[in-house]
Amino acid sequence: MTHVRALARLSAVALLAIGGCASFSADGGMAAVTDRVTTEIGVEARKVTTDAEAAAVRARVAEYLSRPLTADVAVQIAVINNRGLQARYNELGVTEAAYVEAGLPANPSFGYTRMSGDGLLVTEVHVTAELMSLLTLPVRREFAERQFVAAQYRAAEATFRLAADTRRAYFRAAAAQHAASYLEQALASAEAAADLTRRLGETGGANRLDQARSAALYVEVANQLRRARLDAQLTREVLTRALGLWGAELTYTLPATLPALPSTLQNVDDLEAEAIRRRVDLVAARNDLDMTARALGLTEATRFVSILELSGIRETERHEGEATRTRGFEIAVQIPIFDLGEVNTRRARETYMESVNRLAEMAVNVRSEARAAFHAYNATYEIAREYRDQIVPLRRVIDEEVLYRYNGMLVDVFQLLTTARESIAANVATIEAFRDFYIAETNFRASLIGGGGPPTETGGAAMPALAGADAGH
Repeated sequence: MTHVRALARLSAVALLAIGGCASFSADGGMAAVTDRVTTEIGVEARKVTTDAEAAAVRARVAEYLSRPLTADVAVQIAVINNRGLQARYNELGVTEAAYVEAGLPANPSFGYTRMSGDGLLVTEVHVTAELMSLLTLPVRREFAERQFVAAQYRAAEATFRLAADTRRAYFRAAAAQHAASYLEQALASAEAAADLTRRLGETGGANRLDQARSAALYVEVANQLRRARLDAQLTREVLTRALGLWGAELTYTLPATLPALPSTLQNVDDLEAEAIRRRVDLVAARNDLDMTARALGLTEATRFVSILELSGIRETERHEGEATRTRGFEIAVQIPIFDLGEVNTRRARETYMESVNRLAEMAVNVRSEARAAFHAYNATYEIAREYRDQIVPLRRVIDEEVLYRYNGMLVDVFQLLTTARESIAANVATIEAFRDFYIAETNFRASLIGGGGPPTETGGAAMPALAGADAGH
């Protein structure tokens, strides 16, 4: 047993040199994610692991759903209630387990052999430990730690992505509902006009052409309302999926109109530098590059010794009642005859340069995305403001003047109906402009912290071309 004890002592000395092993955190690594999410988007990220925590989340969601949703509340519900995001947090826990495991030495192997025959009995006991795994333990532990940190950044990015997707879905659903409500009012007005024109036709006060035009407007608005209702249903379902709602929770309500435009826009002094500093996907990519560099150094150091095992052996031989004991050890080394390690080294170098180039590409793209998102943010604000301050008030004046002239028999039904169509189109365009601004604002914020979509994306789902009455902004 002398050599077995020597092997154990060698392992103990190596472990003392390595230092303390990593241990599991109380929250599965969520503290860093929670801090980042709260700082950047102002909501609480929570990993649900127990029945009590799940019940608390359900109660909190029910309280939120008891009143009309705002965009911020919708994001908070999604972050704590979306099961897909919870799965990403579970992936973080798996990465932490790999990190803790990487800080532990490989278990030694124990073997026992017994052979007998012709009065001869041979028993052999051996313990084998992989020395190379033990010697490279500090490096592997550091590598696993970096992977764990990268997983935390990616969990934060997944949270940011869900938050941005939820906010975009919220504004699409709210705008679609606003348009549908709008068209319901327009349909009532069109129906009243068509009915009046038909009754005037019965008394000779309106010709067949005017009756047909009034009826056509009613049918057009009715069709647009059907499309608007479908759009409202579909966009609401997208929002519902992001929120993770089902069953009785589906009765949540959205506000009747979109929020008013902000008085001023967010200004960033050094846009590109801010995005480079805060983007979690870029930080994670830098971390990956560091890991690749460390892996290259490890490959260089072990290129000629890829397998090294040390075995302690104790053998007992019995013959005709007499026992003979032998002890020793065995070292196994893979001899680099055909592969001198150049393959692994070249692979590591190319992998490292691939990471360098991808990081450089990402940095270029991040700068461009931030600029594009900022341009869209400013442009959509100007467009929405012009609709609110210029187009809608002017359309209101036009509607009033044309109706006044129609009552004075100065314009015909055709001009009245044409004005009605133009007014409806202008009002629905106002809804679209507001929606596009809030989506552009979401994309701009996401371009600075990560987790966003295409920076030039605006409305997405098609909205009806007509809407009735006033936009209400």
